[in-house]
Amino acid sequence: MGAKWVEALAEDPLPWLLEPADPAVRASALERLVGRPPGHRDVRQARTKAMKVDPIAGILDAQDEAGWWVKPGPGYGPKYRGTVWNLIILDQLGADGRDKGVQRACDYVLRWSVTPVGGFGASGTHIERNPPPSSALHCLNGNLVRALIHFGHLDHPTVRAATDWAARTILGEDVERWYISGTSGPGFRCGVNEELPCAWGAIKEMLALAAIPEDQRTEREQRAVDVGTEFLLSRDPAVADYPMGYGNTKPNGSWFKPGFPSGYIADVLQNLEALGELGVAADPRLDNAYEWLVDLADDNGRWKNRHAYTGKTTVPIEKQGAPSKWVTLRACVALRARHGA
Repeated sequence: MGAKWVEALAEDPLPWLLEPADPAVRASALERLVGRPPGHRDVRQARTKAMKVDPIAGILDAQDEAGWWVKPGPGYGPKYRGTVWNLIILDQLGADGRDKGVQRACDYVLRWSVTPVGGFGASGTHIERNPPPSSALHCLNGNLVRALIHFGHLDHPTVRAATDWAARTILGEDVERWYISGTSGPGFRCGVNEELPCAWGAIKEMLALAAIPEDQRTEREQRAVDVGTEFLLSRDPAVADYPMGYGNTKPNGSWFKPGFPSGYIADVLQNLEALGELGVAADPRLDNAYEWLVDLADDNGRWKNRHAYTGKTTVPIEKQGAPSKWVTLRACVALRARHGA
């Protein structure tokens, strides 16, 4: 008997995702779809091979011995080849956190990318100095915290300060001021969105907080999770008509273009991923979004990469508009959360 989530699709994409030719996808699919533990022989073999071939090997080969990419400093620039972006992409590719290059990158980001208020900040300077408080962003903070947790740094004081910053700002607690140039306003308010709540930032931050085991979240972090979950469920994700600033009346088109890798932009699929990890995939308010997701698959049960960052990453990852193993993996994980294994 096949997996329950496969029944929603015209064909089973799992054999395609498990092909040895794409070991990074295979390793992630074995864990996230088949349910193999990280220490399983098949997972370990695939991940070991993935570290030796592109795109992971190419990204790590381009790293400076000090831990940064392109130039020293906080690493937000250039998009999407700077230090923070490569660390985020390595996480999304399922890189092995035990790798020395991965850990050098973690150490560098933990030293130079954090702001004095606790959240990670966006700065493209080449000078090794920490970004100012006004540069703290939920989208960047969420992406980096999630990566650092996956790479073994959940208990690092800087990571816990960043998760506490996220919770405090979401809840509007113990925050002396918030900067309209960043996204540190209560309830995900963002200066880039005319000080209205930013759903992209909310999704990234919820993915970060979801990476903290529930029994290890602080009471404040759990309350922030509850607030963020209800915010994301307050609109139909398939419509994505979250608050829009500056007179915009239609959601950004990127909402409806699932892609890989994922930077600061979020899409309907990533919204479902976050809500699935938070345990609310069965909520009926998500019915339309799951229907939208299934309708986007082709007759082979595969999804295209509609936002591939072509020519923008350190090494090529996938082609724009082509059937995508990574987007398909993401979609199948979301369906598995909805329908079960």
